[in-house]
Amino acid sequence: MSLLHNLEDPDLENTGSHTSVAILLATYNGGAFLREQLASYEAQHHGNWYVWASDDGSTDRTLEILAEYQERWGKRMTVVAGPHQGFVANFLSLVCRPEINADYYAYSDQDDLWEPEKLTRAVAWLSMVPPSIPALYCARTRLVDEQGRDRGFSPLMRRPPSFANALMQNIAGGNTMVFNAAACALLRSVEPGVEVVTFDWWTYLVVTGCGGQVHYDPIPTLRYRQHGQNLVGASISWSKRWARLGFMWKRRYVLWTDIHARALQSLGPCLTLENALILRTFLWARQQTLGKRLLGLKRSGVYRQHLVGQLGLFLAALFNRI
Repeated sequence: MSLLHNLEDPDLENTGSHTSVAILLATYNGGAFLREQLASYEAQHHGNWYVWASDDGSTDRTLEILAEYQERWGKRMTVVAGPHQGFVANFLSLVCRPEINADYYAYSDQDDLWEPEKLTRAVAWLSMVPPSIPALYCARTRLVDEQGRDRGFSPLMRRPPSFANALMQNIAGGNTMVFNAAACALLRSVEPGVEVVTFDWWTYLVVTGCGGQVHYDPIPTLRYRQHGQNLVGASISWSKRWARLGFMWKRRYVLWTDIHARALQSLGPCLTLENALILRTFLWARQQTLGKRLLGLKRSGVYRQHLVGQLGLFLAALFNRI
């Protein structure tokens, strides 16, 4: 039995194949690895998928490859022009296209390799959540180099997903995320052009903040390619983890929190009362003197997943870097 089958929760054999998945693929000069990514879609055990590719002005062979697969797949592939404002805006522009209608939506990078059971596992869990409740599936990743050779795994998240955690960090890469139509409707309800740090962190914030359910799958469902052209890479080494904690000291997290606080205002009454209180308490604590700041941070309940991150959060609060 493979690692991917070693599960207790989703019933992979009985996952409904009738449910549709819209794959939201953002591309930009991804010709070097794009074919392998597209081939991994074809290998999915869940066969009811179709692709919306938004290209942000590629000058390599990306558009040629997309046109080749569009001819091969027919109506399963639609290619549109991106907003030319970076990968975050490109992904959010796909989410907000009203003509894309599906049961579930899957973010996709242009250079990864999906395991054959990626969509099956996601749909198996999502199908257990009532359609009216926003739901987000995400997972751990297997890291590979440019040639596809194993380089380890992304950090394993052990604490539960929540809005209190989402205020401090994103628990998984967008390339693992699959979400239902209710979550998509929430993302579309936000005013166009809202500034966010990253599209996947924003998705985690929105779903948890509005009372949705999030499932973090500890079983890797894709091979996350690490190479020189990655805009965002995995924080697997201790040096990279400490570098991220250094962002706090350099007030990067202050900026990110400010951006998220403004963006979350656009959700208005969609935030649950409990999460609105967490947000207010946390934002209040940021403006206080040391004693009240630490007390407010504790009362807000915000947390990071790992001990080093928690230590960094405490130090950031101590020196007013949150």
